[in-house]
Amino acid sequence: MSQSERRTALITGATGQDGSYLAELLLGRGYRVVAASRRDAAAHRPRLGDRTDAVESVTIDLSDPEKVRDLVARQAPEEIYHLAAASRVDASWSQPMEALVHNAGSTANLLEAIRREQPKARMVVASSCEIFGRPERSPQSEQTTIAPASPYGVSKAAAFWMTSIYRESHGLHVSSAIMYNHESPRRSDAFVSRKISLGVARIACGQEHALTLGNLDARRDWGFAGDYVEALARMVQLERPRDLVLGTGASYSVRDFCEHAFAFVGLDYRAHVRADRALFRPVDPTSLVADARLAHTALGWSPTVTFPALVEMMVSADLERVRSGAVI
Repeated sequence: MSQSERRTALITGATGQDGSYLAELLLGRGYRVVAASRRDAAAHRPRLGDRTDAVESVTIDLSDPEKVRDLVARQAPEEIYHLAAASRVDASWSQPMEALVHNAGSTANLLEAIRREQPKARMVVASSCEIFGRPERSPQSEQTTIAPASPYGVSKAAAFWMTSIYRESHGLHVSSAIMYNHESPRRSDAFVSRKISLGVARIACGQEHALTLGNLDARRDWGFAGDYVEALARMVQLERPRDLVLGTGASYSVRDFCEHAFAFVGLDYRAHVRADRALFRPVDPTSLVADARLAHTALGWSPTVTFPALVEMMVSADLERVRSGAVI
């Protein structure tokens, strides 16, 4: 494929877990990938192994509408994947304005930039199951009432509605992927899944003895991040844009995650894990489970990694890191 025939994909939040998997996927399909991040691009490149240099990295503040508009005009992407976000639900309680600016504000700026500079571009926005709050029914589908129960959920709901408004009012090919929890060895250790896998690895290697967590009975629909970015790539190829729920349809508790993770290294989680109420969220959804049948039909997509396999993947990766001294 010649340089002129290559499609350009712009990925925001490219240094995060999802961005790195997506950049890897699109590079493998011959795309020109522009990776945009608010952090220094040279210090935080996507994890692409020998292909890192194939990504064109850009540092940008997505809260600045003029800079966003200039970025879209200069790069002229055919596809935009908006993954950048203040992504920690717990942190949004203490920094609600940051969540609104990074999640809703950045989405609004990108939508306006597309409308003005690149109206033929297609964009998918990474939304969240947190927009459903504490739903009365489970599982949730595209018809479930949006009723967020956290500042993070509010910010994602605002971004969702803004995307819908621009699609309907301006005829743009923009959509939201309502993603349930998706994890990987690339997840930040600020998230409970990675906190568990890394804690298990340290305990198994004799570096620590105990792991302190929040609500062990909180339940999540956990999948593998690599599966979810495949769905994002398929969404922009749809003839008509549509919002889709992405998840596994299975629910597991934090306690289940701990039990699987410790059992993988031959330990009983009950001897090492304790719950601290100070780490509980003010409001913690208990029944967020995806009904992703529409995504299965529209995209031909289904998750490929089971929950036990995901847990083992993460613990194995952290065991290797701890043993090699990559983390201490």
